[in-house]
Amino acid sequence: MLYLTEPGRLGELFPDEPKYRTDQLTEWLYTHPVLSAGSMTNLPLSMREKIGSEHWPFSLDIEQSADSGRTKKWLFRCTDGSPIEAVLMGYATRTTLCISSQVGCAMGCSFCATGQFGFDRHLDAGEIVAQVAYANAFLAETPLPRSPERVTNVVFMGMGEPLANYGNTIESIRRMTETMGMSARSITVSTVGFVPGMRRLIEEPWPVNLAVSLHSTIPSERSKLVPINDRYPIADVIDAAKDYYETKGRRVSLEWTLIAGENDSDEEAIGLARVARQIHAHVNVIPLNPTPLSNDVPPSHDHIRRFIGTLKREGANVTLRDTRGKDIDAACGQLRLRSEA
Repeated sequence: MLYLTEPGRLGELFPDEPKYRTDQLTEWLYTHPVLSAGSMTNLPLSMREKIGSEHWPFSLDIEQSADSGRTKKWLFRCTDGSPIEAVLMGYATRTTLCISSQVGCAMGCSFCATGQFGFDRHLDAGEIVAQVAYANAFLAETPLPRSPERVTNVVFMGMGEPLANYGNTIESIRRMTETMGMSARSITVSTVGFVPGMRRLIEEPWPVNLAVSLHSTIPSERSKLVPINDRYPIADVIDAAKDYYETKGRRVSLEWTLIAGENDSDEEAIGLARVARQIHAHVNVIPLNPTPLSNDVPPSHDHIRRFIGTLKREGANVTLRDTRGKDIDAACGQLRLRSEA
């Protein structure tokens, strides 16, 4: 599997080929990826035939489209049959890819379809970065309407906790920046508050963005929504986020999935605004995308507006995020749920 091999070691797979062939192959995999090895036109036929089915570390199982073609959701099957998801979203000035870092997730967040499956395994760095390459190869053939024809932003907000798969997450970021040529500032790593990983990330050379899925500022309530809060309390999460901002000079974002009757009170809004002011963070509010295995629902539009208004009055910088793919299985883990029903 080509993506499961580090770029610098691809030559070992083709010992009879000159080095410049490996350089050409690296460009096809990372710089100008294509969906099929047959499109690697400057490689000899024998080399393309040898690549064949070894090209991708997964196959496309399901594709869904929404938002007039500006959202694509893919369910991939890894070579061992493991399902992973990625979502491609086109906007006027950016094309964002949401990628997975694990098969399943061990964090057990109550409102997340992925967490309801439990944890299967970590993704290899190549399986992570191949999601970005596949999206770029897809866009080269089928651009999203009125959007950049290449992935401009990557967010680790798909299946899994990326900082619990630390080594593979970091290696995938290295390949994205050093081999694909992406800016680290266009990459966002999201965490539910895996504090050891947050602190290790501070020491890395890349100024990636850090997003912390907070969801509640009341410890007992957060533990219900995000069980890892019992292991890494919210105070420790906030301290690590503050240190990240002060060391990296990159503003942290606080992600808040808004759930009716759970974390949509004035008390929660005031507490969230206080944390945001304390660590100079930006707040992203995302109304819940319901999942079949949970009874949770988003608040009404009026209640969402009230929550946002309270945040603003309390001095928080806040954005109400667009919920993409409402007419498809857009929430993380839902496409897997459908495929295994």
